[in-house]
Amino acid sequence: MKDLHELPDNLPVPVDDGACNHLLGSRVPSIYLNSTSGKSVDLGAVAGTAVIFFYPMNGRSDSPPMTGWNDIPGARGCTPQVCSFRNDYTQLVAMDTKVFGVSSQPLADQKEASTRLALPYELLNDTPLELTHAMNLPTFEYGASTYIKRITVIAIDGVIKKTFYPVFPPDKNVSDVIIWIKQNDASLAQT
Repeated sequence: MKDLHELPDNLPVPVDDGACNHLLGSRVPSIYLNSTSGKSVDLGAVAGTAVIFFYPMNGRSDSPPMTGWNDIPGARGCTPQVCSFRNDYTQLVAMDTKVFGVSSQPLADQKEASTRLALPYELLNDTPLELTHAMNLPTFEYGASTYIKRITVIAIDGVIKKTFYPVFPPDKNVSDVIIWIKQNDASLAQT
């Protein structure tokens, strides 16, 4: 069995290739995504502060290792990232912030991960890459599938106010998000 909660040493660090520079100040498109809660969510219509983190996929400890996955900069670390948002979820809610995770992983796999990891927030499915293409998010290919590169955005009333890209290490992303929200709390209230 593999330990998905621990990041291996010497993972390649992703570089900022400018693929998300266009997002700051743009609106999150109004596209409904299926959720692990069984409903559809339009991230463009979410009122207030929303943290939306895009990630490639959650692995399963009972599945075989994905050959070469650790060699793809930014691919490994979805479970540590997802769990870090779970662990700090109460603090984010106390800051009146909603949390959503988005991946192109099949919804059934997302539901399994949500249950297994006891996530208090929704994972949203973008298997058809509709939101990914509408936002022009960076992706990568592995095998026969397309995965969303790891990026986190903070949106206020549907407008992107902050982007984190590339995200590395993924398990520290939530700390960066919390720091940014705290530092920008007064200005967020005025937007």
